[in-house]
Amino acid sequence: MASTDASRDIFTDRPDHDAVVVGASLAGCTTAMLLARAGARVALVEKSPDPAAFKRICSHFIQASGVPVFERLGLLDQIEAAGAVRSHFHAWTRWGWIGAPKDEAGLCLNLRRSVLDPLIREAAGAEPGVELILGQSAERLLWDGETIAGVVVRDRDGHETRLRAPLTVGADGRDSRVAELSGVPVKTRPHGRIAYGGYFEGATPPLAPDTSMWMLDPNWVAAFPTDSGLTFYAAMPTKDRLQDFKRDPEAALVKIVGDAPEAPPIREGRAIEPVLGKVDMLNRARRQTAPGLALVGDAALAIDPIFGVGCGWALQSGEWLADAVAPALAGAEPLGRSLDRYRKRHTRELRWHAFMIHDYSSGRKLTPTEKALFKAAVNDPVVAAAFDRVGTRRSQPLREMARIFPRVLADSRRPVAA
Repeated sequence: MASTDASRDIFTDRPDHDAVVVGASLAGCTTAMLLARAGARVALVEKSPDPAAFKRICSHFIQASGVPVFERLGLLDQIEAAGAVRSHFHAWTRWGWIGAPKDEAGLCLNLRRSVLDPLIREAAGAEPGVELILGQSAERLLWDGETIAGVVVRDRDGHETRLRAPLTVGADGRDSRVAELSGVPVKTRPHGRIAYGGYFEGATPPLAPDTSMWMLDPNWVAAFPTDSGLTFYAAMPTKDRLQDFKRDPEAALVKIVGDAPEAPPIREGRAIEPVLGKVDMLNRARRQTAPGLALVGDAALAIDPIFGVGCGWALQSGEWLADAVAPALAGAEPLGRSLDRYRKRHTRELRWHAFMIHDYSSGRKLTPTEKALFKAAVNDPVVAAAFDRVGTRRSQPLREMARIFPRVLADSRRPVAA
C-alpha cells in the first residue's frame, strides 16, 4: 500500500488478487462482478476518485444484444427503476421507415450514462470478492518474464501501489493505457465522420419510447428517448460539416436533425446542457489477449458508434471474458488456454459486424446492395426482422443475408428510387 509519508512511496506486492481490472465502467464492472461470482478475488481500479463519474460523450443506447447481461447481473430491475426506457429501433430511409414487427424486434434500453455508470459501479463495489479502488491510474505493467503479472497504479499524490495477479484486464476505453503499455498489436482505420449530441427536454419524438435514426446517405441523425422525459439527439455527419459544429454545436445539431425528413421535434425542445462532440474517432482493433492480459470493451475494439455498439459490446465482452477465464482462475486449466477461448469468441462474435461498421465509417454513401436491402426491409417484414437482428447485434450479418437474399433479390426487381 502507499505510504502515509508523502516524501516516499512504498511498494507492496499484492498476490491476493486473481485478477486486476483497470477501468470501472460498463466493461470493467461487468468483468469484475462475473469473475467474483465465479470465485475470483478481483481488484477493480478506476482513475476517477468520484464514484459518480460517468462517460460524457456517449449515445447511451444499450443494444438488445447487451440487455441479457444486465439480466444476468441482476441489475435490470434496478436499471428500469432508475428510469431506463425500453425501446425498439426504427430507421428512416428514402424508401420509407424500417421497423421489425413488435414480437420480433430486439428490446433495447436508453438510460443516461450519468445514471447508469454510478449504478453499475456501486453494484460492482458491493459485490463480494471485488475490491473497488478509486482515484488510481495505471502507470506501468508488472512482468514475469514475457507474461504480464499485474499493474502498478498511481494516485493523484504520486503514491504507487503494485497490484499483482495472474490476470490483468484492460477495460480502460478507446485510448487504453493498459493496451498501450502491453504493446499488443493494433490495427487502425480512418473515420470519415464527426459525432455531436445533447439532451433536450420538451416535445418527444413521435415514435417514443422507441429510438429513431435517419440514414441520410451519407449523414446520420438519431433520437433516443430516455429517462426523466429527455431525448438525446445525435448527429454523425461527414467532416465537411465540422466548421458548422465548431462554430455553434447546438445550432448545427438542431439544424441537421430538424431538417431531416419527418424530423423529430428538436426545434420545439430545449437543450438542458451543452452539446458535446467528438472529432477524432479513429477505429482501433487490438489483439484481445497477451500472456496474462485480456482487453474488453473499447480497449479491445473501438469503432464507429453510429450503430450504438459501444455499450452493448462492453457488456458482452466482459461476460465472454469472465466465462472464458473462470476455469483457469479456479485452477482447472492453464490461463493461456482460457484466454485463447476468449479471443476466439470475441473474434467470432464481432468480426463481421466490425467489418461492416469499419467500412461504413469512412463516410461513404450507400452501396447498391445496401440500397436494395433497405428498400426490401421497408416492404417485407421478414427482411425488416433480419435487419433488426443484425442492427441490434443479435445475429451475424452473413447468416442473416444468406436467409433473406432471395427476398431482397425479388424486391430489387421493383423500381429503385434514384
